[in-house]
Amino acid sequence: MLNLVLFGPPGAGKGTQSEKLIEKYQLVHISTGDIFRAHIKNQTALGQQVSQIIADGNLVPDSITIAMLEEEINKNPQAKGFIFDGFPRTVAQAEALDIFLESINEQITGVLALDVTEEELKQRIAKRQEISGRADDAADKLTKRIEEYFNKTIHVLPFYEKQGKLAKVNGIGDIEVIFQSLTEIIDQY
Repeated sequence: MLNLVLFGPPGAGKGTQSEKLIEKYQLVHISTGDIFRAHIKNQTALGQQVSQIIADGNLVPDSITIAMLEEEINKNPQAKGFIFDGFPRTVAQAEALDIFLESINEQITGVLALDVTEEELKQRIAKRQEISGRADDAADKLTKRIEEYFNKTIHVLPFYEKQGKLAKVNGIGDIEVIFQSLTEIIDQY
Protein backbone atom coordinates (compact mmCIF):
# COMPACT_ATOMS: atom_id res chain seq x y z
CA MET A 1 0.00 0.00 0.00
CA LEU A 2 1.07 3.56 -0.73
CA ASN A 3 0.39 5.64 2.41
CA LEU A 4 1.39 9.28 2.11
CA VAL A 5 1.26 12.26 4.42
CA LEU A 6 1.04 15.54 2.52
CA PHE A 7 2.47 18.21 4.75
CA GLY A 8 2.56 21.99 4.67
CA PRO A 9 1.15 25.13 6.19
CA PRO A 10 -2.26 26.57 5.25
CA GLY A 11 -2.12 27.77 1.65
CA ALA A 12 0.85 25.56 0.68
CA GLY A 13 -1.18 23.80 -2.02
CA LYS A 14 -2.00 20.57 -0.20
CA GLY A 15 -5.58 20.48 -1.49
CA THR A 16 -4.58 21.09 -5.09
CA GLN A 17 -1.76 18.54 -5.05
CA SER A 18 -3.83 15.98 -3.09
CA GLU A 19 -6.46 15.93 -5.84
CA LYS A 20 -3.82 15.32 -8.50
CA LEU A 21 -2.06 12.59 -6.47
CA ILE A 22 -5.34 10.83 -5.66
CA GLU A 23 -6.21 10.70 -9.34
CA LYS A 24 -2.78 9.49 -10.46
CA TYR A 25 -2.25 6.83 -7.77
CA GLN A 26 -5.92 5.96 -6.96
CA LEU A 27 -5.49 6.77 -3.28
CA VAL A 28 -8.22 7.31 -0.70
CA HIS A 29 -8.14 10.87 0.64
CA ILE A 30 -8.35 11.16 4.41
CA SER A 31 -8.89 14.69 5.67
CA THR A 32 -9.54 14.96 9.40
CA GLY A 33 -11.48 18.19 8.82
CA ASP A 34 -13.80 16.43 6.35
CA ILE A 35 -14.22 13.50 8.74
CA PHE A 36 -15.11 15.83 11.64
CA ARG A 37 -17.67 17.68 9.49
CA ALA A 38 -19.25 14.42 8.28
CA HIS A 39 -19.60 13.04 11.81
CA ILE A 40 -21.07 16.33 13.05
CA LYS A 41 -23.49 16.53 10.12
CA ASN A 42 -24.62 12.91 10.59
CA GLN A 43 -24.85 13.43 14.38
CA THR A 44 -22.92 10.25 15.17
CA ALA A 45 -21.85 9.64 18.78
CA LEU A 46 -18.34 10.85 17.90
CA GLY A 47 -19.82 13.77 15.97
CA GLN A 48 -21.82 14.91 18.98
CA GLN A 49 -18.70 14.72 21.13
CA VAL A 50 -16.64 16.66 18.58
CA SER A 51 -19.38 19.25 18.12
CA GLN A 52 -19.45 19.98 21.87
CA ILE A 53 -15.64 20.13 22.10
CA ILE A 54 -15.44 22.58 19.20
CA ALA A 55 -18.38 24.63 20.57
CA ASP A 56 -16.43 24.96 23.83
CA GLY A 57 -13.50 26.34 21.82
CA ASN A 58 -11.23 23.37 22.46
CA LEU A 59 -9.15 21.19 20.16
CA VAL A 60 -10.44 17.69 19.46
CA PRO A 61 -8.37 15.23 21.55
CA ASP A 62 -6.05 12.82 19.76
CA SER A 63 -8.02 9.79 21.01
CA ILE A 64 -11.18 10.92 19.18
CA THR A 65 -9.28 11.98 16.07
CA ILE A 66 -7.50 8.61 15.90
CA ALA A 67 -10.77 6.71 16.46
CA MET A 68 -12.36 8.55 13.51
CA LEU A 69 -9.28 7.97 11.37
CA GLU A 70 -9.19 4.23 12.15
CA GLU A 71 -12.87 3.95 11.25
CA GLU A 72 -12.23 5.69 7.92
CA ILE A 73 -9.30 3.40 7.06
CA ASN A 74 -11.30 0.31 8.03
CA LYS A 75 -14.13 1.44 5.71
CA ASN A 76 -11.74 1.15 2.74
CA PRO A 77 -10.24 -2.37 2.86
CA GLN A 78 -9.69 -2.45 -0.93
CA ALA A 79 -7.73 0.84 -1.00
CA LYS A 80 -4.42 0.96 -2.87
CA GLY A 81 -3.29 3.44 -0.25
CA PHE A 82 -4.20 6.60 1.60
CA ILE A 83 -3.20 10.22 1.48
CA PHE A 84 -3.41 11.89 4.87
CA ASP A 85 -4.28 15.58 4.70
CA GLY A 86 -4.23 17.71 7.85
CA PHE A 87 -2.99 14.82 9.95
CA PRO A 88 -0.85 14.15 11.91
CA ARG A 89 -0.53 17.62 13.47
CA THR A 90 1.49 16.58 16.51
CA VAL A 91 4.19 14.03 17.27
CA ALA A 92 1.71 12.22 19.55
CA GLN A 93 -0.68 11.88 16.58
CA ALA A 94 2.16 10.65 14.34
CA GLU A 95 3.09 8.02 16.94
CA ALA A 96 -0.56 6.93 17.31
CA LEU A 97 -0.91 6.69 13.52
CA ASP A 98 2.23 4.52 13.32
CA ILE A 99 0.91 2.21 16.05
CA PHE A 100 -2.47 1.85 14.35
CA LEU A 101 -0.95 1.22 10.91
CA GLU A 102 1.44 -1.39 12.38
CA SER A 103 -1.59 -3.17 13.88
CA ILE A 104 -2.92 -3.70 10.33
CA ASN A 105 0.54 -4.49 8.90
CA GLU A 106 0.89 -1.10 7.21
CA GLN A 107 3.09 1.95 7.61
CA ILE A 108 3.54 5.47 6.29
CA THR A 109 5.40 5.14 2.99
CA GLY A 110 6.51 8.75 2.79
CA VAL A 111 5.92 12.28 4.03
CA LEU A 112 5.92 14.99 1.39
CA ALA A 113 6.43 18.47 2.79
CA LEU A 114 5.56 21.45 0.60
CA ASP A 115 8.01 24.26 1.40
CA VAL A 116 6.44 27.70 1.01
CA THR A 117 7.50 31.04 2.50
CA GLU A 118 5.19 32.88 4.92
CA GLU A 119 4.94 35.80 2.49
CA GLU A 120 3.81 33.50 -0.33
CA LEU A 121 1.28 31.84 1.99
CA LYS A 122 -0.29 35.18 2.90
CA GLN A 123 -0.59 36.18 -0.76
CA ARG A 124 -2.14 32.85 -1.77
CA ILE A 125 -4.63 32.82 1.05
CA ALA A 126 -5.65 36.43 0.45
CA LYS A 127 -6.38 35.42 -3.16
CA ARG A 128 -8.20 32.25 -2.07
CA GLN A 129 -10.29 34.24 0.43
CA GLU A 130 -11.46 36.55 -2.38
CA ILE A 131 -12.50 33.58 -4.52
CA SER A 132 -13.88 31.05 -2.06
CA GLY A 133 -14.81 33.11 0.97
CA ARG A 134 -13.67 30.23 3.21
CA ALA A 135 -14.35 31.16 6.83
CA ASP A 136 -11.02 29.73 7.99
CA ASP A 137 -9.18 32.04 5.55
CA ALA A 138 -10.30 35.20 7.39
CA ALA A 139 -7.21 37.23 8.37
CA ASP A 140 -7.42 36.61 12.13
CA LYS A 141 -8.07 32.88 11.78
CA LEU A 142 -5.44 32.55 9.09
CA THR A 143 -2.77 34.13 11.28
CA LYS A 144 -3.70 31.70 14.06
CA ARG A 145 -3.58 28.69 11.69
CA ILE A 146 -0.16 29.70 10.30
CA GLU A 147 1.17 30.27 13.84
CA GLU A 148 -0.21 26.88 14.91
CA TYR A 149 1.62 25.27 12.00
CA PHE A 150 4.97 26.93 12.68
CA ASN A 151 4.71 26.52 16.49
CA LYS A 152 3.34 22.97 16.75
CA THR A 153 2.77 21.07 13.55
CA ILE A 154 6.22 21.63 12.04
CA HIS A 155 7.69 19.53 14.89
CA VAL A 156 6.22 16.42 13.26
CA LEU A 157 8.76 16.72 10.42
CA PRO A 158 11.82 15.65 12.47
CA PHE A 159 9.82 12.62 13.68
CA TYR A 160 9.48 11.39 10.09
CA GLU A 161 12.96 12.60 9.14
CA LYS A 162 14.43 10.23 11.77
CA GLN A 163 12.50 7.40 10.09
CA GLY A 164 13.98 8.37 6.70
CA LYS A 165 10.52 9.09 5.30
CA LEU A 166 10.63 12.87 4.82
CA ALA A 167 10.98 14.51 1.42
CA LYS A 168 10.80 18.29 1.02
CA VAL A 169 9.47 19.80 -2.19
CA ASN A 170 9.55 23.44 -3.27
CA GLY A 171 5.88 24.44 -3.06
CA ILE A 172 6.35 27.71 -4.95
CA GLY A 173 5.95 27.81 -8.71
CA ASP A 174 3.86 26.18 -11.39
CA ILE A 175 1.32 23.62 -10.10
CA GLU A 176 2.37 21.06 -12.73
CA VAL A 177 6.08 21.47 -11.92
CA ILE A 178 5.38 20.93 -8.21
CA PHE A 179 3.23 17.89 -9.07
CA GLN A 180 6.05 16.48 -11.22
CA SER A 181 8.48 16.87 -8.30
CA LEU A 182 6.06 15.01 -6.02
CA THR A 183 5.51 12.15 -8.48
CA GLU A 184 9.26 11.72 -9.02
CA ILE A 185 9.63 11.10 -5.27
CA ILE A 186 6.54 8.85 -5.02
CA ASP A 187 7.61 6.75 -8.00
CA GLN A 188 10.80 5.84 -6.09
CA TYR A 189 8.81 4.24 -3.23
